[in-house]
Amino acid sequence: MSKLTTIGIDLAKNTFALYGLGPRGQCGWKRKVRRKQLLEQLVRLEPCTVALEACGSSHYWARQIRDLGHQVELLPPQHVKGYLRGQKNDYNDAQAIAEASEHGRIRPVPVKSVEQQDEQMLHKLRQGMSKDRTRISNQLRGLLAEYGVIIPQGIAALRRELPLALGDADNGLTDRARELLNRQYEHFLAVEKELAWYDQQVQRMAKQDETCQRLQAIPGVGEVVASLLKGWMGDGRQFRRGRDAAAALGLVPRQNSTGGKDVLLGISKRGDPYVRAQLVHGARSVAARADRKTDRLSRWVQRLKAERGFNKATVALANKLVRIAWVIIARGEHYQPPEQQLAG
Repeated sequence: MSKLTTIGIDLAKNTFALYGLGPRGQCGWKRKVRRKQLLEQLVRLEPCTVALEACGSSHYWARQIRDLGHQVELLPPQHVKGYLRGQKNDYNDAQAIAEASEHGRIRPVPVKSVEQQDEQMLHKLRQGMSKDRTRISNQLRGLLAEYGVIIPQGIAALRRELPLALGDADNGLTDRARELLNRQYEHFLAVEKELAWYDQQVQRMAKQDETCQRLQAIPGVGEVVASLLKGWMGDGRQFRRGRDAAAALGLVPRQNSTGGKDVLLGISKRGDPYVRAQLVHGARSVAARADRKTDRLSRWVQRLKAERGFNKATVALANKLVRIAWVIIARGEHYQPPEQQLAG
């Protein structure tokens, strides 16, 4: 067997397929190992490039394999799919991963540290808790509407109106309905309390992180958005420029161009939808208040709103905020408002 230069690994729960390529792309080396045997197999090989798809447990395995002396690449699964030949099976998947790595045109995903995964877990659990609160509030509002009791939209309105509805003896609710609604409302309050705890954890984490503090100087970027951007972007070195970061987050137009005719559609919506949504929410708050201000950024937003409408101006602003965030993270700089940049 010639020296292996690249190994593709198709990750699974218990059985992993390995496919190796030689110096000139020769193929033929392949193994199928159990979960406990993977590191034992790799430790016997000379240091080489080990490629995996960025999927569940991939960051854990990347750290373990890197400690063995191998160079590790995590590749986005949607880009690896184009290298698959023949029918889909474990070995063909592993071969596609290895050949995608050899091609060298796919931007790898940075390997997350344990601390970064802790931060990501915090945001994922907070996101789930927020969805639970929205689901329960919509359910309560819908159930009350079946009895002719209408509560306006919004968490604050539900918190204010539902106890009054449960205490109103003349609104047509039966004793059984009041009991069931009251239990669900207590569950809603417990979810709100749990969500408040997660919010406190995010705030404390953002206050203790110097990068998050610098990011919060950007308009529309608070503690949650700053923490999400830092966790998603890492050190930012995987992007050559801020425009690449905005494209990776799906905040650039989707193209359908051919024959020299450029056709631009809506945004591509690539990347993490939760990070993009939170960033757009922050940009929306800035765009909504831009008419009251006279600074350069606000005037730019005002012009876009007049020319393209509020929603397109909001997304364009979110694109600009990602580019600014990349400069702050990748270059270690501090945010300077445009007026200060001109004065300097």
